[in-house]
Amino acid sequence: MKRLSFILGLIVLFVASPNYEVSAQKKVNGYNPNSVLPIHANDIMYEKRVWRRMDLSEKQNLPFFAYNNEITKIIIEAVKAGLLPVYSNDSLTTRYTKEEFLENLKIPDYGGGGLTEEEKQMGFSDEDDSGWGDDSGSGDSWGDSGWGEDGAGDAGDTGDGTGGGGDADASADEYFFPKDVSILEVMEDMIFDRKRSTLVWDIQSIKLVLPPERFETGLQRDVGVFKFIDLERLFRSMPDEAIWFNPQNNAEHRNLAEAFALRLFNARIVKISNPKDDYLADIYNQFPKAGIIASQKAEQDLMEIEHNLWEF
Repeated sequence: MKRLSFILGLIVLFVASPNYEVSAQKKVNGYNPNSVLPIHANDIMYEKRVWRRMDLSEKQNLPFFAYNNEITKIIIEAVKAGLLPVYSNDSLTTRYTKEEFLENLKIPDYGGGGLTEEEKQMGFSDEDDSGWGDDSGSGDSWGDSGWGEDGAGDAGDTGDGTGGGGDADASADEYFFPKDVSILEVMEDMIFDRKRSTLVWDIQSIKLVLPPERFETGLQRDVGVFKFIDLERLFRSMPDEAIWFNPQNNAEHRNLAEAFALRLFNARIVKISNPKDDYLADIYNQFPKAGIIASQKAEQDLMEIEHNLWEF
């Protein structure tokens, strides 16, 4: 009975609830222009949009982040060279200029400039109302810990001793290194193609994110969003640079485009399309690990949907 109810629910979903968010991106001919391998709208039996967080410092993702061949380095250098368009969000409609993109890579000046305009708009204040810095006579107090003097230098530290913000006279030190941008947010569509009877993960965009530990405020910063179809072309045009490093067999390195096609990455689900556009961590926040548990359950639920689709 439970299985029958599930199947009936899917039938209603297919017939009465089209995905308007994705449909709006379709051309008149029925294909999504942002798909590397587009599927005609009439052949889509089921579709769900999913966002994943890919931590490049994880062991499974390190081949995407190999020394001097970091995927973030390739992307940032392509933007600087004017080879790659960058967008402000994953709607993929509003473009960033190169200057706006580079502005997002700047290290905040906590030493003398106070908070950035973005942080002030979020509600942070330059005034110390926490009480941590009131004890001016104690060198061990939080207020006198020296964070204000060396916070920018710590933010630009790549972990190999080179630093990123220690020399204010060096223009290169004003920006985070590509290795500091260690988070990718992957937006993709889970599609069941009724013509080929196969499930397809269709990556739409990749967002570069500076992790929270790079900032004193503890908030992450979105650097820029890229159409995956543009990235795929870029990666394939750079066979010697855009490589997925194979640590087991150096004769079997793969192009980054191929590595994504083979899904050689590990990325947990952080959001599934919903009316409020909420992240799982916002919906399930009863205790610290609730968001991670919800992410694992969401992955299992999608696998269950895939399993049941084969019964049609």
